[in-house]
Amino acid sequence: MKIDHQRLRRNTVHLLKTTGSSDAEATAVADHLVDANLAGHDSHGVGMLPHYVRNLKAGGLYPNRAPRIVSESDSFAVWDGQNGYGQVIAADAMRWGIGAARKQGVAVHGLRNTHHIGRVGAYGELAAAEGLLSVHFVNGNSGPPRVSPFLGREGRMSTNPICIAVPGTKTTKPIILDFATSRIALGKVRVAYNEGKKVPDGALLDAEGRPTDDPKVIYESQGTVTPFGEHKGYGLALIAELLAGAIVGSGTIQPENPRDRGILNGMLTVVIDPERMTDRSFVDREIDAMIGYLKTTAPSDPAHPVLVPGEPERLQRARRMAEGIEVDATTWRDIEDAAKSVGTTYDAP
Repeated sequence: MKIDHQRLRRNTVHLLKTTGSSDAEATAVADHLVDANLAGHDSHGVGMLPHYVRNLKAGGLYPNRAPRIVSESDSFAVWDGQNGYGQVIAADAMRWGIGAARKQGVAVHGLRNTHHIGRVGAYGELAAAEGLLSVHFVNGNSGPPRVSPFLGREGRMSTNPICIAVPGTKTTKPIILDFATSRIALGKVRVAYNEGKKVPDGALLDAEGRPTDDPKVIYESQGTVTPFGEHKGYGLALIAELLAGAIVGSGTIQPENPRDRGILNGMLTVVIDPERMTDRSFVDREIDAMIGYLKTTAPSDPAHPVLVPGEPERLQRARRMAEGIEVDATTWRDIEDAAKSVGTTYDAP
């Protein structure tokens, strides 16, 4: 079924307030989740709500929790999210980084022990909207590792996303590169499983290490997700694990650390003011020229012109705002069941 984004937002705010979030927190989390759906990333949208409710009830997620400041200077900070809503705490961390980078030229922020931060591209968009560039490395250090290393068949890492955001110009939209280091995001496997669909061939391995396109191997056996680009994606996943886990102090997914803590993310963020590097007019000219050069490429398929990172999300957002967001029956039922488990319904009054 297709649901209007405003209705989906109201429903989500209602559910989050029922589970204890303040008006401001419920609105911020709902906005982030629904925007992920609008951007075409249903893996990070409202389908996460059953997981959130489950973690709230199990003590792995705490509403209205402020981060603990581990350390902070003019351009360097480390925060502990204390299992609070990642969408709120990570956005606050970005606002700190944006302010510090404006004053100092560069800011480095480490975020640890924060519940699921959602779509990482949203934080890159915050920096780009302020004319700044940002780089983000994220790990997930709780739950079973579902991504196998290159040449392996057992899970050893999470999907460990990386995001790099470059500000736009007067004529060019921001460039937002946001990707999981696995061949396919685990949330997209969940969506395919719920819808009874296949995933790209070879994106998964079954329990015997054989390539498959059947998402059942993740949820009904001991299958794994493969890294994208073989050794290249595997290498990037490892770097994200070490930077967001070991360096930030959040902990990696290695087995000596506790696993059953809900959904916990670590994130290392660097925010840079490009005007400290060179003249802004030069930067803008080069961005416009390079993007224009790419756009003049003759497409291999006339129905699919060349796009740049961030453009697919903008196109999806416009379409879904007009036509509605498609939510499969299984996901809707799971959200309704989660709402009933806390004494409410997902249809907001």
